[in-house]
Order: sequence, then structure tokens, then C-alpha cells
Amino acid sequence: MIVPVRRAAGGRKVLALPKGHVDEGETPADAALREVREETGMVGELVEQLGEVRYWYQRNGRKIPKLVTFFLFEYSSGSDADHDGEVEEVRWLPMEDAIGALSYKGERQMVQRALALRR
Repeated sequence: MIVPVRRAAGGRKVLALPKGHVDEGETPADAALREVREETGMVGELVEQLGEVRYWYQRNGRKIPKLVTFFLFEYSSGSDADHDGEVEEVRWLPMEDAIGALSYKGERQMVQRALALRR
């Protein structure tokens, strides 16, 4: 999980899963692998797609729709000290603890799915 530099509405810190945009020529899984590497400093091996979360957010007075596809990865290599400047902090938590700690409901649901798959 990450604490992004960008704050939520009202200025509060957010605890979230790594995510970002799909670049031209990337599949959603490729983008997820890249974003995890950039935002956490770690490389993982794809286990499977967990699902999608749709939501709206506001930026500069505009409502913007967002669709995020989440994937389950297994740690392969890397260090959380190598995260990029978009991230203030990287945190490792057991999945059971992450469910209660994540800021957004959709992300908590994705961790619940991942936990169910690991049992």
C-alpha cells in the first residue's frame, strides 16, 4: 500500500493501492506491473486479475469518471526505498489488516477478493 503525496479532498492523507494510467501500447496488466514498480519500488509476478472499480472524482470543478482494474501480484524483487516521488510512504501490511486500513471502499473489496483467493 502507498501514501500518495497528493492528499484527498480536505487535505487528509490517503492509504491506497498503487494505480495509474495505461500508457499507449500497454495492456492493463502491463500498466499495473509498471505502476507497482514505480510507486512501491518492487516487482511482482502476476497472479490474476481481481476486478474493476468504477468511481467519479472531482478536479478543478469537473467530475471525472474513472475505471480502475486491479490485479493480484506476488512479490518477486525490489525495495520499498526505491519508490517514486508521487509516493510519500510505502507500507507492507497483512491483507487482513489492509482491509481495515485502506481509505477507499473499492480497494478494500479488492483486498478481500485477494484474501479469499489466497485461502
